[in-house]
Amino acid sequence: MSEHRAIIETSVHVRYAETDSLGIAHHSSYVIWFEEGRSEYMRRERESYDALQKNGVFLPLAELDVRYIAPARYGDRITICTWVGAVRSRSVTFVGEIVKPETNQVLARARTKHICIDTQTGQLKVIPQQTRECLKRYLVPGEG
Repeated sequence: MSEHRAIIETSVHVRYAETDSLGIAHHSSYVIWFEEGRSEYMRRERESYDALQKNGVFLPLAELDVRYIAPARYGDRITICTWVGAVRSRSVTFVGEIVKPETNQVLARARTKHICIDTQTGQLKVIPQQTRECLKRYLVPGEG
């Protein structure tokens, strides 16, 4: 876990429903945890996905790259570390790590790219200036 102020940390416990019969978290659970990290990032920046939709834009997922390093297990407390890696006029890239805080072991790393589309037309659209400025404020260069 980093001490960089641009990184938002969200902690959860691995639930039984997220595991297989051996108690190991299913690979799809990591994608959901990364989504929760992005959602919490946006909430803390006062740019929640709900607020964006009310302003006429969606930020759907366009690309997802996950590297699984070590398993999470039922009952583990994990921390999702999320930061912004790149901001372009029509896209934003988030980067994240899932870490076991007791040992600082990185369990997975991900990069997600989101494009901005108009809620009415579904067409590609420029990210609203206020949102871009908010995202750029804590940009971690070279990560996107």
